[in-house]
Amino acid sequence: MKENKYRNCILGNLTKEDIGKEVRIAGWIENIRDHGGVIFVDVRDMSGTIQLVSNDDAMFSHLTRESSVTVKGTVRKRDEEDFNPRLKTGEIEVLVDSIQVLGKSKNVLPFEVMTSKESSEEVRLKYRYLDLRNPKVKDNILFRNKVIQFLREIMVKNDFIEIQTPILTASSPEGARDFIVPSRRFHGKFYALPQAPQQFKQLLMCSGFDKYFQIAPCFRDEDARSDRVYGEFYQLDFEMSFVEEEDILEMGEKVFYETFKKFSQKEVSPTPFRRISYQEAMEKYGTDKPDLRNPLEIIDLTEEFEDTEFKPFRHVPVKGITVEDIADKSNSWFNELVDYAKGIGMPGIGYFKVLEDMSFAGPIDKFLTDEERQALIEKAGLKPNSVLFFIADRKNACKYAGLIRDELGRKLDLLDPNQFAFCIVKDFPMYEWNEEDEKYDFMHNPFNMPQGGLEALNTKKAEEILAYQFDFVCNGIEMASGALRNYDPEMMKKVFSIAGLKEEVIAEKFGALYEAFQYGAPPHGGMAPGIDRMLMLLLDENSIRETIAFPLNANGADALMNCPSTVEEMQLREAHIKIRDKN
Repeated sequence: MKENKYRNCILGNLTKEDIGKEVRIAGWIENIRDHGGVIFVDVRDMSGTIQLVSNDDAMFSHLTRESSVTVKGTVRKRDEEDFNPRLKTGEIEVLVDSIQVLGKSKNVLPFEVMTSKESSEEVRLKYRYLDLRNPKVKDNILFRNKVIQFLREIMVKNDFIEIQTPILTASSPEGARDFIVPSRRFHGKFYALPQAPQQFKQLLMCSGFDKYFQIAPCFRDEDARSDRVYGEFYQLDFEMSFVEEEDILEMGEKVFYETFKKFSQKEVSPTPFRRISYQEAMEKYGTDKPDLRNPLEIIDLTEEFEDTEFKPFRHVPVKGITVEDIADKSNSWFNELVDYAKGIGMPGIGYFKVLEDMSFAGPIDKFLTDEERQALIEKAGLKPNSVLFFIADRKNACKYAGLIRDELGRKLDLLDPNQFAFCIVKDFPMYEWNEEDEKYDFMHNPFNMPQGGLEALNTKKAEEILAYQFDFVCNGIEMASGALRNYDPEMMKKVFSIAGLKEEVIAEKFGALYEAFQYGAPPHGGMAPGIDRMLMLLLDENSIRETIAFPLNANGADALMNCPSTVEEMQLREAHIKIRDKN
């Protein structure tokens, strides 16, 4: 009966009210401290940490850090000079009656668990189960759980139905490389992991489900970046039928605004988010993912330099960026920007400073006429002590200007770290010209509805056709893509023919969708907010991998599970695969 006197307790629930109570606790040994012959042991569970003491220090002699233990003892008050205000349980401790090691840890750890984020990512991922014991790392995963739960609540509250779609499916050209899975039963044939549930969610609309969603895993063989994990990622995938574009945008705004307001103290753009056309985004910001925290805008100066004597600016697109009150910056500051420009492929960057008398200081000035100077003052809004930067390039002027704008934003600390600046970039071109293959490709994917329908497809040049395609962008990061879908079989054939693809390709690659559209398909559309990217911003992490329990590394390898790896010859034979020599 004596065993039953101990009450099972979670560490984070213990308070001063428990002083004098006999408790049973369990967790991992976080630290063992010898204070001049008196040993203190810290034990940690999911909820917190507490200090253990004993009248017999020999009780702790066999312990190693990170071993799992169960402890029986009495809660008592710490001496006031020993209070630890950093801990929830910092005013109490447990006087141990008995301690049992449940799982013994090695004496030497690959890194210090409580400071694991200071270790190399490769080592952290190899011992991820230890890394995740660090409360700062674990908290990210617990936070992920809360956000996903909240996203589900939003969708259910708005009458969406959660439906799971297949993981094994058919390979289809949707913009990225597929992961393919060989079939044992069907010789020489393959499944693919879905890049997104795109076709299935459209088929659900054809099936009469008017609002679908799921927390969808997506698989793409794309190189990793700081904001893109290799291999797989998760998105809040949703689709709606009998809707117009604005209906989808409003639902997307609701998802982002409510989530970011709930889980962050930062300023969030009010709804409706600013709408920006793709063309305006490229002209003003040099990118379709503009960071609106940066007030700088790009201006087009091509016309002003049409007849200039400065040959590098003649007959090429010329972009400008005006920055006020920086003419007094040091030469080294400007040299750093020149070096950055060279680092992104530019020969350098031209600029001049505007002096107090509105004259210009810079090597370009001597090539300018008075008329050109006046035109630049008016077009670029020049004022004393401002600087006008020039970006000229036959093919990449917009792109380079966007990168210079971003770099100026960073160098001048224009990006408010306490703001989430959302916008919606819309009206993307349906097609883009592929110079290498000399043909038109889909800018995003072939599922989008062309603006103007069949009439536009039949009468406009391919590069003039816009799609009902949009992206949600926050602080310069693409957070979601979406569109109104093309659900008309005749329009679908025309859309593919402009990209040089015949009806047989539709039947082969998108057969189920093409056939379903011939049985009364409803108008529909949707979008897919990226959950991992949302978490990266909400958690202020520099790497998206910090938001995932078991991510692959930047190269797409898994040091924990030692993959990708070889398989047995019998497995290859069953899948009808022979490994060819790499050369």
